[in-house]
Amino acid sequence: MRALIGSTGNMALSSGERLGPYEVLSPLGAGGMGEVYRAKDTRLDREVAIKVLPERLANDADALARFEREAKAVAALSHPNILAIHDVGHERGTSFVVTELLEGETLRERLRRSAIPWRKAVEIGIEIAEGLSAAHSKGVIHRDLKPENLFITVAGHMKILDFGLA
Repeated sequence: MRALIGSTGNMALSSGERLGPYEVLSPLGAGGMGEVYRAKDTRLDREVAIKVLPERLANDADALARFEREAKAVAALSHPNILAIHDVGHERGTSFVVTELLEGETLRERLRRSAIPWRKAVEIGIEIAEGLSAAHSKGVIHRDLKPENLFITVAGHMKILDFGLA
């Protein structure tokens, strides 16, 4: 079992480093628009995920605008099948978004292990449709829906991730 997404690479933040009230615990993964870390919210004493804009994009106005647009689009949504955003910030040249920490695996990872029984596949499809319907009702369109951006929690529920192209 793994938390959140991606494969670790050259991550910019180190364990123990802080972004505001968030203490970085460990890297979780990296993608085209961000690096993701497990962190502790020291105010609320809970673990969260922090997605930071990679250093190579920190001075790219378009990338920064896209990163902020994703945060605002997802923050406007409140649905059990969409990754929840808790906070956004900018500190010491690092832009970041704080989200709920998910435990489980992406749909892609699940499909690599074996086929999904048809009843479970129907449940997954319904949860995806409900999440997308909630997003569409707020004028948000995902535009990059793929198995890597769909996450199955350890409880078996679907979460839609990465609205970066919304």
